[in-house]
Amino acid sequence: MKKIIRKITNCPISLNLLIICVAFYQATILNVSYYKQVLIRLPLDSFSNIAFFLSMPMVVFCTIFILLNLFINKWIIKIVASVLIFVSSIFSYFMFRFGLMVDRSTLQNTLETNFAESSSLITFELIIYILCFGILPAAMVILIKIKSIKIDLFFVCKHVLIIFLTIMFIGLIALVFYKNYATFMRNNNKIIKYLLPSNYISAVYSQYQFEKYKNLPFLTIGNDAYRQNSSLESHNNKTVIVLIIGETARSQNFALNGYAKNTTPLLIKRDDIISFQNTSSCGTYTAYSIPCMFSNMTRKNYDERLALHQENVLDILNRAKVDVVWLDNNTGCKGVCTRVQNENVTKKYVTRKSALCQNDVCYDEVLIDELTDKLNHIDNDSLIILHPLGSHGPNYYQRYPDKFKTFTPTCDTNQINNCDLASLINTYDNTIVYTDFIINQTIELLQKKHDKFNSMVIYLSDHGESLGENGLYLHSFPYSIAPEQQTHIPFIMWISNSYKKLNHTNIQCIKEQSKQGSFSHDNLFHTLLSIFDIQTKEYTSSLDILNDCKITRQEDKRS
Repeated sequence: MKKIIRKITNCPISLNLLIICVAFYQATILNVSYYKQVLIRLPLDSFSNIAFFLSMPMVVFCTIFILLNLFINKWIIKIVASVLIFVSSIFSYFMFRFGLMVDRSTLQNTLETNFAESSSLITFELIIYILCFGILPAAMVILIKIKSIKIDLFFVCKHVLIIFLTIMFIGLIALVFYKNYATFMRNNNKIIKYLLPSNYISAVYSQYQFEKYKNLPFLTIGNDAYRQNSSLESHNNKTVIVLIIGETARSQNFALNGYAKNTTPLLIKRDDIISFQNTSSCGTYTAYSIPCMFSNMTRKNYDERLALHQENVLDILNRAKVDVVWLDNNTGCKGVCTRVQNENVTKKYVTRKSALCQNDVCYDEVLIDELTDKLNHIDNDSLIILHPLGSHGPNYYQRYPDKFKTFTPTCDTNQINNCDLASLINTYDNTIVYTDFIINQTIELLQKKHDKFNSMVIYLSDHGESLGENGLYLHSFPYSIAPEQQTHIPFIMWISNSYKKLNHTNIQCIKEQSKQGSFSHDNLFHTLLSIFDIQTKEYTSSLDILNDCKITRQEDKRS
């Protein structure tokens, strides 16, 4: 192997030949996933379609050829080419294996990921893939000798002519296949997010544009907020709400919502559980959904830049003298909890060397232990947010203790594309069984303190997950084309008898509404304000899921 490499690198080639080889490699081998997606949407049932399909790698080749020819210095060309090959090989792997679509959200999701999460994606297969398709070709580009170049007027004119002719060739293809490209790209406008290297170059530029707005002035909202009927003043018991932000849970795998397998054995036995079966998320990844669900903006008018520079519902609750605590066993609150009390429970229990933790990752029961302690020190009306690791992939098998391995066989690897669909779904379903346990434990903790608290438990997932349907895995797809599995989420509520009586809440009304209505993350902001009876101009009654089910005092007396 060394002899072959030495022979190749010691054989000088022209700069143009190097550029041609790099452009060809990038346009063909590294873009297999792009052409795979094209073939799903483009039937090769006519000469026109076949010719159109074959024109695509030609256009990609010419574009990269022009890009590299913009540089005259051979070392700049080598560096640019090797970086493109290496970075493209990484994205190529995830696109090929998981059907990943690359845009700014993918890049942001990557930047937001901690070491424990990212390490679960690093597999032997990934390393071999990058070594073979990224590192070795990039090294060849760097090491190969280039014939000496005399940069004079003739060379520059020749260089410009080559670029001009290549542009003309692209123009010719565009002229011949204009209708094909116009129609195909209009009908499949997101497919460009599979094309390397334009997808990640565009994503980097979009992220740069996004970062420019980080220094916008910070806006306060709900300055007029006040408690209309604070239980601090009118009732001895404290109002304590526990909000569980589920991770990567999809509604269709909850037995509560009609799933054939009993993934919620504890909750399904209870007659005091309300499941809002038709609920959609704001986004398809955590860093987008969490700021969105706590903001006063709906999904349709949500602005990420604005959300980062204004308060959210937690700030309003805090201002209205509700104690807010965020307990995290995940990757953080994405800026939502920075102005309220927040704790990294994972770090705390890893430091303690808890039996519930391994390799800097903890099972979600650490949140139950921490919640138990918090409930023993409640002095005020409180909102406690639990942020579990839930069903976060791809290593689903590490999200639950062995005693929750209800469904077998399982996919005990993070290379989920190598598992059969049944095993993969079994493993994911076991994470839901564990989630069922966490929710039920939370309810039982509050029930034990029924004489002290008027309480409620809300479980709401951040987004869903693809488990191999149509060749798609994980999440983070652009919302407009994301499959339902990534946006249809579970939304569960439990309300204590004491809260129901104190706040005149008609449980039967909510149950009927949960089966008939459509809900989303848009409802959380306004429902939380309603739960704590907070008045502010930011509140919209039509987005409050409890509003239509409040009993008037006259009705309450008659009942």
